[in-house]
Amino acid sequence: MGKKKVIRISVLVSGNGSNLQALIDAIEDGSIENAKIVQVISSNASAYAIERAQEHDIPVNIITKHDYADIRDRMDAILEALNNESTDLVVLAGYLSILPKKVIDAYEERIINVHPALLPKHGGKECYGLKVHEKVIAAGETESGATVHYVDEGIDTGRIIIQGIVPVKSSDTPELLQARVLKKEHQILPEAVRMVMREKGW
Repeated sequence: MGKKKVIRISVLVSGNGSNLQALIDAIEDGSIENAKIVQVISSNASAYAIERAQEHDIPVNIITKHDYADIRDRMDAILEALNNESTDLVVLAGYLSILPKKVIDAYEERIINVHPALLPKHGGKECYGLKVHEKVIAAGETESGATVHYVDEGIDTGRIIIQGIVPVKSSDTPELLQARVLKKEHQILPEAVRMVMREKGW
């Protein structure tokens, strides 16, 4: 048998990049095999995720609203960056912009996102960052967690790949719950990448 193809992953980020780090670690320690992060695309020029990428010699593309005021131009730049690196899989890891139909169609069933709640609960336009955890606590939930799903044209509506559950404690603040959920994200995102690779026969 010939050598397996190396799957080329582009990771889109906006902030700290801890989920990016989880993927970098999983590839470097061999728990994700035959994959390489070929670039990081950041919507924020000062995101700490950029430093994480540079520490591991991963090329960085900074594509911001400041540089591309028109969303169509911005998304064309993202699409060009993905195509230039022959991207197989796009991972949204704390990426706070909504991808339009043009990008989703070009990478149909090849874009995944990690969301800090148990979808379909607590998803949608207003559910990001601490707001998600505020809503979970306000709803009196006893469980929360993280979901990795395929990206479709809806917001947080794509097919679910994997979920991880954490308890919601009576003493929780949104910040405490966020920290617990984030640890779960770090566990399930690499597993989701492995599952997608298996599903697609990569």
